[in-house]
Amino acid sequence: MFAELIEKDVSCEPFGPIFCASMNRFCPLRRAVIGRGILLLLLSGLAPAWGQKEVPVVKALGKELQSRTTFLNPEFLLFPAEAKKGSQLPVLIYLHGAGGVGDDLGKIRGQARRVVSGIRKFRKEPCLVVAPQCLRITPAGRGTWIPEDLDVFLEHVKATLPVDEKRIYLTGNSMGGYGCWVWGGHCPGHFAAIAPVVGGIGRGGPKAVTEDLAKWAANLASVPVYAFAGAKDRVVPAERSERMIAAIRKAGGKLARLKVYRDEGHGAGRVVFSTTEMYDWMFSQKRE
Repeated sequence: MFAELIEKDVSCEPFGPIFCASMNRFCPLRRAVIGRGILLLLLSGLAPAWGQKEVPVVKALGKELQSRTTFLNPEFLLFPAEAKKGSQLPVLIYLHGAGGVGDDLGKIRGQARRVVSGIRKFRKEPCLVVAPQCLRITPAGRGTWIPEDLDVFLEHVKATLPVDEKRIYLTGNSMGGYGCWVWGGHCPGHFAAIAPVVGGIGRGGPKAVTEDLAKWAANLASVPVYAFAGAKDRVVPAERSERMIAAIRKAGGKLARLKVYRDEGHGAGRVVFSTTEMYDWMFSQKRE
């Protein structure tokens, strides 16, 4: 009905009367405007009432923390959320893929916003989303995700934001999926849940395999992990995720899950982050 008001009869004189007395009705243009206004009001009622923000703000590490990092851009993106004063919020940390490396936060905004859009669509409670950025080249060499940098980043997040430390979640795509494995494999106690997406399991490249695989697996055995991969992925083969999950299970982990999308390749993340499954699973987890 409202679509008809918007699409039809909008060709009347734009400066004519708003009410056609001869026909005792509103003119077509005014009907269209009113219809559009009603539709916008209805759509606005579908937006999350708790105010999950889709536009990020730029934050930065202090100088002392910056001095303790190697490959991390001191600036990062925060997608805020409105909540009751004094309340603590879950936080989701998103690690970008190789296309986001550098010192231009615009390169990671679209990747992170995809996750925020999923949260806005599928969540009913507020959640902070933070997205750090890995530098491309530094005096120490080519940038990559390392646990030491990310520990400093999380230290800052917890000190400056109202974080519920029992609900810290980690996800990332491609190179960011590798970041999930390496950070979670070294520091599993940080996280309520980890969801690597098409992630590699070695620093030497997308098809590399770390020598610390068994160590990572043992550390992750007590953490809820849900890995996602594409069966047709020629960049990071699904076998890498399968190997990691198998190692976690061998180490006694009973909380590790894997989903391989039969018809997806390295772009499987667009399915993961735009459907409800990962969010439903992730936000149901809480660290003891």
